[in-house]
Amino acid sequence: GSLEVHIPKPLQHRANENTLCPRQRNAKVEDLWSLTNFFGFATETFVLAVNILDRFLALMKVKPKHLSCIGVCCMQLAARVVEEECNIPSAHEIIRISQCKCTVSDLKRMEKIISEKLHFEFKATTALTFLHLYHTIVLCHTSERKEVLNLDKLEAQLKACNCRLVFSKAKPSVLALCLLTLEVQALKSVELLEILLRVQKHSKISDSDLLYWRELVSKCLADYSSPECCKPDHKKLVWIVSRRTAQNLQNSYYSVPELPTIPEGGCFNGSESEDSCEDMSSGEESLSSSPPSDLEGTFFFELKPKPKWQTLSCHS
Repeated sequence: GSLEVHIPKPLQHRANENTLCPRQRNAKVEDLWSLTNFFGFATETFVLAVNILDRFLALMKVKPKHLSCIGVCCMQLAARVVEEECNIPSAHEIIRISQCKCTVSDLKRMEKIISEKLHFEFKATTALTFLHLYHTIVLCHTSERKEVLNLDKLEAQLKACNCRLVFSKAKPSVLALCLLTLEVQALKSVELLEILLRVQKHSKISDSDLLYWRELVSKCLADYSSPECCKPDHKKLVWIVSRRTAQNLQNSYYSVPELPTIPEGGCFNGSESEDSCEDMSSGEESLSSSPPSDLEGTFFFELKPKPKWQTLSCHS
């Protein structure tokens, strides 16, 4: 008869602990999306962070418990390439906000490992590079209105694709062209489609490659458009605090002094009211939720305010 091999449960559990699955990688990328939104980083920072992460994961066998530290490191490395130095938060601040359960020295050690494995080559030609290039080419050659092809929408769709490991296997030029082609098909523009066909020919992208990846992109975008999907840019940042800290927070909430009574004699200073409203708006509630927007629901892209962590540090 056939031979059956039964793996003891403790061994199965250990195998899961030591093996990183695509779902865990995808969840980490969604976390990076939320963090880049929180810190007000550019789309380029997010896309490059994912690129660095995927390149490192392709080279190294990573344990799930280290993924959080690796993800934060990749975001920090990408931010140094893309962002102004004054806009990059400290390692301590990133650890505090991301709650990645590692120390500053852990982060430095991990950064050294990633840097050496990638030979300090952090810059990369990504799908975003091609998306901007192709978008510019189309706008230069079309007679249609320039605002027809919304670049913010296309960037947001690319970020949605970055949250799926499968797209790390696609050529950046092919992925960018897929996004543009799907958008142009939705617009039903013959002229724009002809321009993209010329771009495809010039880029030496085969019909079979384009068709294969376009189907996958189309399915991914349909999933992200569905109301059931929890989009990373709509997620609230959640802080996990100890019971004692929670108790202290609760006590301090109840000990807030009451606001002074507004006098009826007309001596009320309107400018003071505006200042107090501004202070309130930069509190923790505004940190944990993004303003609702009709565009966000459809295009999955976020508004880019000044990094709120800077505002907090100014007030403190």
